[in-house]
Amino acid sequence: MVPLFILCTLKATAINPNKVSILELFVTHPDEETHYFPERTVLNKIFLGLDKLGNATRPLIPKKMHELAITRAKDWIIERLNGEDGLGGISPAMMAAYEALLLLGMPKDHPQVVTARKAIDKLLVINEHDAYCQPCLSPVWDTALAALALQEADKVGNGANLTRAYDWLKSVQLSDEPGDWRISKPDLAGGGWAFQFANPHYPDVDDTAVVAFAMAESNLPELEESIHRATHWIVGMQSKNGGYGAFDVDNTCYYLNEIPFADHGALLDPPTTDVSARCAMLMARVAQDHDEYLPALARTIDYIRSEQEADGSWFGRWGTNYIYGTWSALLGLEQTSLPKTDPMYTKAAAWLKSVQRADGGWGEDNYSYHDVSHSGKYKFSTAFQTAWAVLGLMAAGEARCPEVKAGIDFILRTQQTNGVWNDKCFTAPGFPKVFYLKYHGYDKFFPLWALARYRNELNKQ
Repeated sequence: MVPLFILCTLKATAINPNKVSILELFVTHPDEETHYFPERTVLNKIFLGLDKLGNATRPLIPKKMHELAITRAKDWIIERLNGEDGLGGISPAMMAAYEALLLLGMPKDHPQVVTARKAIDKLLVINEHDAYCQPCLSPVWDTALAALALQEADKVGNGANLTRAYDWLKSVQLSDEPGDWRISKPDLAGGGWAFQFANPHYPDVDDTAVVAFAMAESNLPELEESIHRATHWIVGMQSKNGGYGAFDVDNTCYYLNEIPFADHGALLDPPTTDVSARCAMLMARVAQDHDEYLPALARTIDYIRSEQEADGSWFGRWGTNYIYGTWSALLGLEQTSLPKTDPMYTKAAAWLKSVQRADGGWGEDNYSYHDVSHSGKYKFSTAFQTAWAVLGLMAAGEARCPEVKAGIDFILRTQQTNGVWNDKCFTAPGFPKVFYLKYHGYDKFFPLWALARYRNELNKQ
């Protein structure tokens, strides 16, 4: 938001040399539109009123105060430019930062402006007949999930690849670097991972939990220090309600979603079940030998229990949607000492079975974020959502149920001749109801993980 503050304050306009227009998208001409920000609630109306008051009284603010605010905003951006990995490691922030620096008069050949532009260019994918800009890169997340799939498939045979993966992950684990999370936890030692190749100001809890859990499951040597630094950081990032947000602690000032800018209703980073379950997964795994993590784990289990829907599913913040949330919760709970007769397991398993499609697979599209009656439903099945469902059922102790067998058969039927799968759905919400991403690895490592887990479950008896 800080780069946007500069752009809005200085009333930036596009140069637009080719005079490109999208007027055909407007029912009312944009210069005549007076309701850009709908009045949703009483608090929202108050904020809109304050915004109008601020605009009216702005000329009364001393010029030096304006200049000081812009200077501080510029300094904030430059501190977090993050080299060629970009501000926040995500394209909207990177583009806004680049535009803000130019608007402030920095020349295009200034080293910091050049670096900011290179960060954007690295996200571009330019093919012969098409081109697009990736919203971000996800090497840490993808590496950890791929490692879990490879470990399930053949831990010994894939040992060399796993060692290389964990050596790289160790090299990018964070420690004492400055980070915005330290505002809430100034005395907590670092130990997390970011999502991208580099993003030290913003390590995230979700990546950290998955990486450290994968390391713990690998049983490879020389990973203990990384695992415990990560687990200690995870415990320290727990919110008061026992859950976990992705980047911050107790980021629950929901009134901020009513400010005019937050029309997408997703300005905050509150605790969610999917992230919390992966933290529980890690803490339970490590607590087998370190019981100091048990109190935090117990609080997280209570949080997960409180978030379960009446039908047995869980909401998915970072993947679509209830299938993802339910898989996440069950995989996390599986590592705990809860019996498989616990209602959380039985209700979740019953829900997953109830939304299985006739072809044996599972599918859910993003409309379930708008209408909960569409949870777990879609017009076709996908390999990776089917994998989530069968992994969840197996975590609930249902490896030999007919629904799992049908799901495995669907995955096998849809495997391509090159050995992988290809689902084209964008089912990873950046912001639910606003924009969605596609992880190109999801339809590769999740089906492999599910097939390997099923084989291993059958071989147990």
